[in-house]
Formats: sequence, C-alpha cells, structure tokens
Amino acid sequence: MVTKIPETRKATTKRAKDSSALETGQTAKRRPRNNSEMAAAHQAKSALLIQQQLDAVRREHAILQQAIYEAAQIQRKLCSPRELVWGEFEIAGEIFPVRHLSGDFFKVMPLDDVLGLAVGDIAGKGLSAGIWQAHLIDLIQRCARAYLHPANVIAGVNRELCLDLSEPPITALFFARLDPQRNELQYCNAGLPAPLIMRRGTTVNRLEEGGPMLGALQEASYSCGTVYLNPGDMLIAYSDGLTECRNREDQEFEIERLSTAVRSIDGATANQVLFSTLGTVLDFADQCPPGDDLTLLVVRRAANTLGDAVPERNNKREKAFSVSNRRFGSVHAGRAY
Repeated sequence: MVTKIPETRKATTKRAKDSSALETGQTAKRRPRNNSEMAAAHQAKSALLIQQQLDAVRREHAILQQAIYEAAQIQRKLCSPRELVWGEFEIAGEIFPVRHLSGDFFKVMPLDDVLGLAVGDIAGKGLSAGIWQAHLIDLIQRCARAYLHPANVIAGVNRELCLDLSEPPITALFFARLDPQRNELQYCNAGLPAPLIMRRGTTVNRLEEGGPMLGALQEASYSCGTVYLNPGDMLIAYSDGLTECRNREDQEFEIERLSTAVRSIDGATANQVLFSTLGTVLDFADQCPPGDDLTLLVVRRAANTLGDAVPERNNKREKAFSVSNRRFGSVHAGRAY
C-alpha cells in the first residue's frame, strides 16, 4: 500500500533541499553569467587592485618626501650661521638647491681668535651630493682646527678624501681665515670660481691662489694668498651655479653682472647685499629654472663712519705649499702648521 505525502509536506521538503544546495553552492539550476558581466567584474577587480597599489605608492612617496624635507632642514642647519656680526665684519650666506638637497655649501666657524670661512661645490646634485656634504663639512672643520695655514687645511681635506675608498666626488673648495684684529684674510682656493674683493671705489681683486679641485690627486700642491680688508670692502664668494645661471635668451649671468649687482647697493649691509644680489640673479633668469645649485657668501667690513682715510694694503702671495713635500699627521693629533 502506497502512502501519499500531502502536497504541503512535499513543498516544504523541496524548499529545504534547495536552501541546503544554495548554502553549499551546489545549485542544479545556476544561471550562467554572460561575457559582459564577467568582463565588468574583472574590470572592477582590476581597478580595485590598481587603486590599492596607487594608494601604497602615494604613502611611500609621502614618507620619502618627508624624509627628504627633514634632510634638507638638517643640511640648512649645517650651512650656518646664515648671518653673523664678528667685530667690524658682517657675514651673510645662503644656498639655493636646484633639487631638494644641495651639493653646494658654506660654513662659518669660529677658530679661536679668527673666523674660518668655507664655500664648496660638490660635483653632481641631489641626494648623492647632499649626502657627501655633511662629510665634507666635518672634514673641513676638523682640518681647520688642526692646521693654521689655509693651504694646509685644503691639503688635509684633499688627503682625507683621496684616502677614502668609496670614490668621493670631485669637490671645489674655497677656505679662508679672517683675522678681525689685523683685518687680514688668508685664503686658499681649490677650483671654486675666484671670489671677489670689492674695494670701495672701482677696484676688484680676484682671489685665485690655491690649487686643483679636491678628491682627484692625493699629492696635489696648494698655495695661499693674503688680502687686507679696508672699511667698506667686501668679499663675495659664490658657486658657479650663480654666474652660470641662464635666462630665456640662453645668456649667462656672468661675473660682470655680479659685480654690477653688488656695486649698485654700495653701503648696504652684508645681508642686504646678499638678498639684493640673489634677487637680481632670479630676475635675470626670468622664471627659467636654474640648472645648478646656487651659493653666495658675503663678508663686509663696516665702513669708517668717521671718514678717516685708511691706506689700502696690498695683496701678497704666501709661500707655496706642496703635499708631496710634507707629511701630514692625523687631524686629530692637534694643530699643525
């Protein structure tokens, strides 16, 4: 005898089976997806993946930008002080990197009773040159405290660089010792564009005594020059990025325009001369992006307010110094001559 199941019970049993099949993904009558739906789903998945990757890149870029910004601030602190008064002398300096970090640098450092002045230009620009900058400034300060003669300081820095096995970059460096008691500037110029001594009146002296750039020849020879700064005289030290700055006509700023810019504000403070000159350079460029880092250091002796005539003292050349004829001790071993 066959027992018939009521219709309501059959329907309940079928719904339970269908529900179980849906939960396990084993539906017998699953509707196939057409090509357009599959393509749309694939595009949506790809777009989501790309967006996630872009978000990750943006986060990494923001972290890198923040790190570079912090490095640039440290670099600016290393190039200090930016403005200083030392007896009768005013000093002002500034660097403008063409990228985030600069291969140019300057440093003003007290050395007992005198003032050490350094302006440098490391070959290259950007991160690599910026990383080397801190090492160079440290070397200069150590050698400046170890040796009295500017040529010895330059030679000591060069020797340390050449002994470095990590292939240091070629570097141009101007180093000077300013004696405020004697108004004397002893200097050595290793490949930097010759700094200018702007005399009151029309005289311009170029500081060319020195030797080759650093980091190439361990046995390089360096010589030293001496000039005296009279009231109102100025030292203008700069990197080649300033005089080689170009405008829309592909003309360079050049030394003549630099001299004219400095003379146009005769009697101004060192800081005023600095920013007026830099402004003249930027106006000349006429919104053309600079091709190299710019550095400018201005040292000015205050004018004689009493109007007393002060005889101008002539330049003199110091005895040449040769690394090959002299052995260096460690720069940590105390001061040498």
